Amino acid sequence: MIEPFRKIVPGPIARTWIAAAATWWAALVLFVPLDPLLAQDDPVSGPAVKEAVPAVGQKSALDYYKDGGAFMHILLACSIGTIAVVVYCFVQITPAKMVPTSQVETVNAAMARKDVMAAYQVCGSGPSAYANLLSAALLKVNFNRDLANKASMTEAALETLDEEEHKQMVWVNYLNVFATLAPMIGLLGTVWGMIQSFQELALGNSKPQDLAGGIQVAMITTAGGLLVGIPAMFFYFFFRDRLGSVVTKIQKNVSFAIDILSGEIQLEGAAVPAQEILQQDPGTAGEEAV
Repeated sequence: MIEPFRKIVPGPIARTWIAAAATWWAALVLFVPLDPLLAQDDPVSGPAVKEAVPAVGQKSALDYYKDGGAFMHILLACSIGTIAVVVYCFVQITPAKMVPTSQVETVNAAMARKDVMAAYQVCGSGPSAYANLLSAALLKVNFNRDLANKASMTEAALETLDEEEHKQMVWVNYLNVFATLAPMIGLLGTVWGMIQSFQELALGNSKPQDLAGGIQVAMITTAGGLLVGIPAMFFYFFFRDRLGSVVTKIQKNVSFAIDILSGEIQLEGAAVPAQEILQQDPGTAGEEAV
């Protein structure tokens, strides 16, 4: 029960980054003044305007947060969640983490020697998405069958690839959830603020100051929802494309390793030339390697 859960929980480094980012974001959002321009002298009225409304020019994000009402608590939770997921994705969804170059080269060298056990041990010693795919493929090796049972190895690798991609895509989709949820919460706050304003009108309170409270809630929650939703949407597309690129690289390297073991590609000793072959045209890579 503990192992599956441990796989999706960020490690100590990721947790440290998440905590630091959340603290920085909270300090920025809650205490940094948002309207320094309002604190400047009015070009027409001069300092007299600033003296008449001294509190307006000194409002910080914390003041706006309080004025926004209960909806701001939900938006704050969404913003912290967005930061946590972004930090996690920056740490986990990288070629260095999912398909380490040193591991690829070591495995290719073992595959060139037809040393299946050594390749399997390398995959087990350094967990990664690439290692998980290749481990599943190596379990299907059978030198008594055509091309060392390449068809079964490829099928097993593709099934594991879907699992690995889905496991990371779950985190990326959280960004899409926050990007959708935050503006909707802001819109709900907008409707609630307008309801408050119309209630004041129904009671016969038609002065601007009577309506200001509800309108303020409406505008602040709308702005808060967009401030959370826009970055979340950006990072959703960013990490979705990044994950797709990394998955393609994993698939390419695993397929190359299987081709080495099956004998379709011949390597002489080192695995470094394999990286050069992978960068060439797929149609000519096998011919030049032989």
